[in-house]
Amino acid sequence: MVTATRPEQQVKIGPTKLLINNEWVNSVSGRKFETINPSTGEVICDVAEADAADVDKAVIAARMAFNSGEWRQMSATRRGGLLYKLADLIEQNIDELAQLETLDNGKPLQNSYGDLGLVIACYRYYAGWADKVQGKTIPLNGPYFCYTRHEPVGVVGQIIPWNFPLLMQAWKLGPALATGNTVVMKTAEQTPLSALRVGELIIEAGFPPGVVNLLSGYGPTAGAAIANHMDIDKLAFTGSTEVGHLVMEAAAKSNLKRVSLELGGKSPNIVFADADLDAAIEGSHQALFFNQGQCCCAGSRLFVEERCYDEFVAKSVERAQRRVVGDPFDSNTEQGPQVDKEQFDKVIGYIESGMREGARMLCGGHRLGDRGFFIQPTVFTDVKDYMKIAQEEIFGPVMSIIKFKDINEVIERANNTMYGLAAAVWTQDISKAHTIANNVRAGTVWVNCFDVFDAAAPFGGFKQSGIGRELGEYGLEHYTEIKTVTIKL
Repeated sequence: MVTATRPEQQVKIGPTKLLINNEWVNSVSGRKFETINPSTGEVICDVAEADAADVDKAVIAARMAFNSGEWRQMSATRRGGLLYKLADLIEQNIDELAQLETLDNGKPLQNSYGDLGLVIACYRYYAGWADKVQGKTIPLNGPYFCYTRHEPVGVVGQIIPWNFPLLMQAWKLGPALATGNTVVMKTAEQTPLSALRVGELIIEAGFPPGVVNLLSGYGPTAGAAIANHMDIDKLAFTGSTEVGHLVMEAAAKSNLKRVSLELGGKSPNIVFADADLDAAIEGSHQALFFNQGQCCCAGSRLFVEERCYDEFVAKSVERAQRRVVGDPFDSNTEQGPQVDKEQFDKVIGYIESGMREGARMLCGGHRLGDRGFFIQPTVFTDVKDYMKIAQEEIFGPVMSIIKFKDINEVIERANNTMYGLAAAVWTQDISKAHTIANNVRAGTVWVNCFDVFDAAAPFGGFKQSGIGRELGEYGLEHYTEIKTVTIKL
């Protein structure tokens, strides 16, 4: 089902320059790049393009702020207060930020508001942690007093993706700032605008110069410069597993900077015949199609027990055909466009691959409209494990439904992937639920639900889905160094 795309909304555009040392500046080269409205394919505005020279400037500002600035001497309570203030300012400007996110990213406005609720909660969660990061006293043999301190790592480079721009910014900035680090962040070139607007709010909240520096630019230039920089102490990256390999290699070859990675996924979503099928169908629909399928933990390998397979397929196709695709500013819209033409073409390529390899396409599979990057919700059945659509991360609205017979078989097949980000199981049998949770190798396992996120619950992947965890107390670990102090008595 499609709604007509209305004329471009009158959304207020915020900063388009680079934020370095609390000042909005042009790039050293003077170059700019276009950011595109994915609903229309038209240019929204030009944004300053950072490269290695701008990264150098930002790192110098961050290093000065860390080594000798006001931030270094600020109490943990005061740091937490600034994060609380930032959360309040985001809440006060929620309408503007949601509209900007939808304009630049293409996600439905209702989803942008949902993201912002999590953004605000994340900053407030880590604001509360700021004065609770503490060490231990350790009993030693002999006349010694020993204790540990958790100190900030230093200057942190952070590279965020385009699928959840504001949320990924919060996931990165929250723990880094709560623990006293300074930050050089590169936004995704597809979606710079909302993160830059938050930069204005960071200044307004009272963060000192150099603490947060925001650069818009491309991965091979600005991103690579951050990964290779000799004066960045820690790198946090969210994106594809392919780029994660490059980032980690660069970090190792430069100065062995600490690295945390949240990468791709091909998450198994397992439905047993004893599940509440209506709940499982709707939950699986959202697990795959949410955010236009552009979600690293999307339930993109949908395993359905053979006893309920035919019924599940029929109802899933009917639900997909009812999905409302169109203008993301329309309150009825469930699905907007893919983020850009590159992603659109990639998804169409996977759909063509599924048909070539023998999967049966029951709905969708085509472009919607004659402008923008809209794709019909697509459902494949008779999908085999060896097919590309069952092996590779599509990052689009393409559901692959796979039949299984029993629990031991599905566990083995679920684990037969290089990824391990998330998984889910739908069943009313608590034993089956625990068996799946205990045996599927994934960083998160949802039971009778999907995409349940909270700032207190850690998120991250096994295997090639990443290194380390974000959110929760575990998310603080990557942003501190542990120092042991031993005193003779």
